[in-house]
Amino acid sequence: MTIRVEAPAKVNLFLGVGPCRRDGYHEVHTVLCALDLCDEVVVESADTLRVDVDPSLGIDQSENLAWRAAEALGAAVGRDAAVHISLRKRIPMAGGLGGGSSDAAAVLAALERAWGLAHEDPRTSAVARLLGADVPFLLDGGCAVLGGRGDALERRLATPRVCFALVNPGVPVSTAAAYAGLDRRPFEASAGTRPIEAAIEAGDGLGIGAALFNGITDASVRIQPSIAEELLALRSAHGCLGAAMAGSGSTVFGVFDVEDDAADAAREASDRGLWTAVARPRVGGTRASVRGAVL
Repeated sequence: MTIRVEAPAKVNLFLGVGPCRRDGYHEVHTVLCALDLCDEVVVESADTLRVDVDPSLGIDQSENLAWRAAEALGAAVGRDAAVHISLRKRIPMAGGLGGGSSDAAAVLAALERAWGLAHEDPRTSAVARLLGADVPFLLDGGCAVLGGRGDALERRLATPRVCFALVNPGVPVSTAAAYAGLDRRPFEASAGTRPIEAAIEAGDGLGIGAALFNGITDASVRIQPSIAEELLALRSAHGCLGAAMAGSGSTVFGVFDVEDDAADAAREASDRGLWTAVARPRVGGTRASVRGAVL
């Protein structure tokens, strides 16, 4: 059995965060958009569970979310997760782009097919929610509004007709630290998701750029001030319609109507030694990209 899966990155076009709930999670209202920037995940039959990562993340394989995904789904459906998982990383670690969550979603999608489970098997969905708030969304991708702790689908949206310049300052931000900093200050009010939903529906790139919002930005900037510097640089780039931080950072992104303008903005940051990419919205998630032999 050899199955290849593309694991897409994501950005939060809107991220509103409320107070901490009784279960320890914050109430989240977000608009997520999957990107055509992807890790490559290969799942093969093996004698025992193993995860290899290129380039190495410097963590034990059992700490990788892809490992946990295989173990958890195996336990849920009564299967031995004896597979070799190979991850070719293109999405920066701890950058707010959901790379680890997407790798986990890719493993779930691959095993769902390999083990002959039903498409969108409820056990797969339950495991995805346990693994992380972004994992359920990344199984199916596209663009959507989510609530709860960021894992409850409210409605799907059209694919935004824009492109993105992504810039990572090279300094990770701990999600736990960002939320802890957020809890020490008043929560930032927003106009809600309706303005950006309307802009996406109208195909209005300028409206999308104007409606971008991330309520964690100030907390993450206090941890890594370079985030603010890169946001300013993107907003100053020719053709940029708006810029925001992805997740809890540290990656930031600019919205552009013209791909050449996005490429120019990314090139300027790359010339300063930063990781950059140009990406477009992606219709499907990991399930849509499953390909290969099932033996």
